[in-house]
Amino acid sequence: MAELPEEIVALFKDPQSIKVLGTVGGNGAPHAVHKGSLTVLDDGYIAYSEGSDSSQTNKNMVRSIWFDKPVSVTVINARKAYQIKGKPYKCLINGPIFRQFLLRARERGGPAADIQSVWLIAPEEVRAETPGARRSEEAENRPYLNRHLDRDAVKGA
Repeated sequence: MAELPEEIVALFKDPQSIKVLGTVGGNGAPHAVHKGSLTVLDDGYIAYSEGSDSSQTNKNMVRSIWFDKPVSVTVINARKAYQIKGKPYKCLINGPIFRQFLLRARERGGPAADIQSVWLIAPEEVRAETPGARRSEEAENRPYLNRHLDRDAVKGA
């Protein structure tokens, strides 16, 4: 399991950050959804609460854990963006972590709010997704790719 840098953990904990979970269905179709409950636990796992056993996301997570398939989590704020690829590790339906997520859901949605499970994801790979980071990586790994032939001629334009 990859350890997430403190900068990324802080980004997850920032309420202004946007957090998206990407999974793949049985037919190969990508499925990406906003999951505001995504966070990083003290042990380094990424966790989120699932509201419905029959949701497409939950079905895809079950398929991913059964067949050892990766998922992706993207966390973004105004200045930074990261994609974390990982594997579903465990699905919790009770216990202290489940209780924390349930209480948090009820703080936001009232006493009738409910969750069905809490998924844990083991991070495996982290990639910076800001445009500057992507350009720097491309320039380092492929210095002649992504360069327009008359780039120098149009600098002043």
